[in-house]
Amino acid sequence: MDLLEYQAKELFHQVGIPVLPSQPIAQLSELKHLQIPYPVVLKSQVHSGGRGRAGGIRFVQNTIDAVAAAQAIFSLPILGEYPEVILAEARYNTHKEFFLSILLDYELQRPVLMGSARGGIDVETLLEHMHKVVLDQGFSPFYARRLATKMGLQGRLIHGVSAIVEKMYQLLIEKDLDLIEINPLAVSPSGEVMALDGKITVNDTALSRHLDLVSFLTPQVDDIASISSPNQLVTIPPQKPRWLGGGEKSGNVGMVVNGWGLTLATWDMTTTHKGQPLGAFVVEEKSSSKSLIKQLTIALDKLMNLAHLQVILINIVSGHETSALAAQTIMDYCQSLLVVTDSEERLPRPTGANTLRQRAESLSNPSPQWVVRLTNVDLKPLQGSVDNIPIHWFTDLKGAVEKAVALTSS
Repeated sequence: MDLLEYQAKELFHQVGIPVLPSQPIAQLSELKHLQIPYPVVLKSQVHSGGRGRAGGIRFVQNTIDAVAAAQAIFSLPILGEYPEVILAEARYNTHKEFFLSILLDYELQRPVLMGSARGGIDVETLLEHMHKVVLDQGFSPFYARRLATKMGLQGRLIHGVSAIVEKMYQLLIEKDLDLIEINPLAVSPSGEVMALDGKITVNDTALSRHLDLVSFLTPQVDDIASISSPNQLVTIPPQKPRWLGGGEKSGNVGMVVNGWGLTLATWDMTTTHKGQPLGAFVVEEKSSSKSLIKQLTIALDKLMNLAHLQVILINIVSGHETSALAAQTIMDYCQSLLVVTDSEERLPRPTGANTLRQRAESLSNPSPQWVVRLTNVDLKPLQGSVDNIPIHWFTDLKGAVEKAVALTSS
């Protein structure tokens, strides 16, 4: 997963890498309330390079110029990608520009520090002056200073640049990154350093460990449907979104998760374990008790009518009261799935507008496997079956996903 510049700079700020005051702009009207004093630079937020030469970076002096420039940037595709966000950033008095990067070399199986004293958009000159240091042992400040020295830096610049490299490495390890890059790292006439641009590539298989990074993902869905106004229930279509791995139209794992970030993490972990997500319903992250019951029930009804469904994977991360309520709702729902036999008729359990018999007759998948992950609740009393419908309870996501995937192949 490649982050956009403004997202990368959020992570830079977290570890103390200096960045300029900035403000993401998603609507032109936001420029009328810009929190950064003019002059500012407006930057198209796309994943491809070459924004400057393509016209995706504009310098503006006032609000009128900013609105006109932003309108042009929003309408400008760069290698086929239109920006959904523009970054408004303060200007910086640049004296020199450096290039810094740390990447995981999968061939060497080691991190590699890279740096050039000729950073910026002139790629050929940058590469001619590129230096690298392979971390053949555990990281230490020595490696950062060695890179700065190989770049030809002297005096306080060695300390300033090596300090940035140390923080980049810290971020690389903490967030399981494949690549972190600053180009340019600007140097002011007084010798202060500033990250003017940033690039970060996150290891996709590690997303489930970093929900803060998952929140950077913008759901790219074809149809977000409101199921039960005013309590909205949205669904990822039963096909692979471009921001998730795996999952074909013939997937077999249906999901119900509370919150977009957790949904993406669950989807990612499922595909990592070779599972095939069929689709996912996202219930409100902070639902009231009544709303949670209604949304869970609607989501389960919708899942049960999807073709090829083999496993229902429910992932609810919440406090004790909500988790306990979710557990009871799931058990009640499973009990309501019992079909009336020839010799015995059970009393109907209405849920919403449907009776037991109406629901049983309408569902195309009456007996999928159930895997439920809940937090902050004692699962021991819940282990086992509900009237011969097996439910597998977990408190950890990895265990739940592994079980769900195993059930699809059993």
